Amino acid sequence: MTFWHGFWIITGVHFLACMSPGPDFVLVSQQALSRGRAAGMLTALGIALGFGIHIIYSVLGLVTLVAQSAPLLTAVKIVGGLYLLYIGYKGLRAKAAGGTVEIRKDHMADEPTWKTIWRGVLCNVLNPKAVVYMLSLFTVVLSPDTPMWQMGVYGVWMALMLFVWLGLVALMLSAPAVSKRFQRFGHWIDRFCGGTLALLGIKVISG
Repeated sequence: MTFWHGFWIITGVHFLACMSPGPDFVLVSQQALSRGRAAGMLTALGIALGFGIHIIYSVLGLVTLVAQSAPLLTAVKIVGGLYLLYIGYKGLRAKAAGGTVEIRKDHMADEPTWKTIWRGVLCNVLNPKAVVYMLSLFTVVLSPDTPMWQMGVYGVWMALMLFVWLGLVALMLSAPAVSKRFQRFGHWIDRFCGGTLALLGIKVISG
């Protein structure tokens, strides 16, 4: 398979995968709505960086090892599910904000930038479905004689696509018109997103 043939296959499949609702989408939405544009964009960046880790071990062939090792895959599922439950629990405990939109956005200053990014990294890295996704996608377009540089280009492009999509989600949900509309019941959004993440965590562990 030629470089461009594989490139367009990966682009089409990955674009649809990016748009599918999941832990990454929910987390970025929650951060953008409750903490503003900067938090949403930083979370999107963290998720893209986390996805880059999946790319690295996929290129190195570790994805096949994990997928074929039942105990290792089970461990990944448990750790990932517990983390989703943790951030879901924090969302469920959200309280109503008594101030304006600007006060809610000022909450960004209460948390270091690295911590916001790291939350996104963990959300993606600890998603066990990414292992199966990378295995199935790479199996379709790659072969044993595929150059390492070609796999690397595919990986960087996929991470960039993910960041752009989630970044657009953050920008849209943090727009003033949207923020003001959701301001009065922003804590309910946090709780809904938290509940969704918790349910996803339970599904990951039990699945």
